[in-house]
Amino acid sequence: MASTQYPQVVSPSQATAADGLARLTLKLDAAVTGLNGLAYLGLATVLDSFFGVAAAVQYPVGAFLLLYALGVLVVGTRKEISRAALTAVIAANLLWVALSLVVAVFGALSPTGVGTGWIVLQALAVGGFAGLQYAGLKRL
Repeated sequence: MASTQYPQVVSPSQATAADGLARLTLKLDAAVTGLNGLAYLGLATVLDSFFGVAAAVQYPVGAFLLLYALGVLVVGTRKEISRAALTAVIAANLLWVALSLVVAVFGALSPTGVGTGWIVLQALAVGGFAGLQYAGLKRL
């Protein structure tokens, strides 16, 4: 049986020491972001009352997060990680952090206390990914 080859996609065994951190954090970022997007899409009506953020906001955010996760996964699974693409992911993550903190501080979207805590927790996680991705970028 013939095997299809995808040379632009790298297997874990092909990762180099230089790109290992960037590759790992990109894949983790994609997984966490994708799960978050799925939660917003699948549980929006439940999370609506829990977080205080309307389902009408959660649906587009969830769809965006799924698409963003796919893009981050593509960057992290290429044979060679593009410095420009990794830099764009880092910048997008930092923008998410800044916007999340603005929402939390100013109460935009009228989140509950739990919702505000979740927004801050997400900002910290995304900021952590951005920091690790930056460290990975420096190793490339």
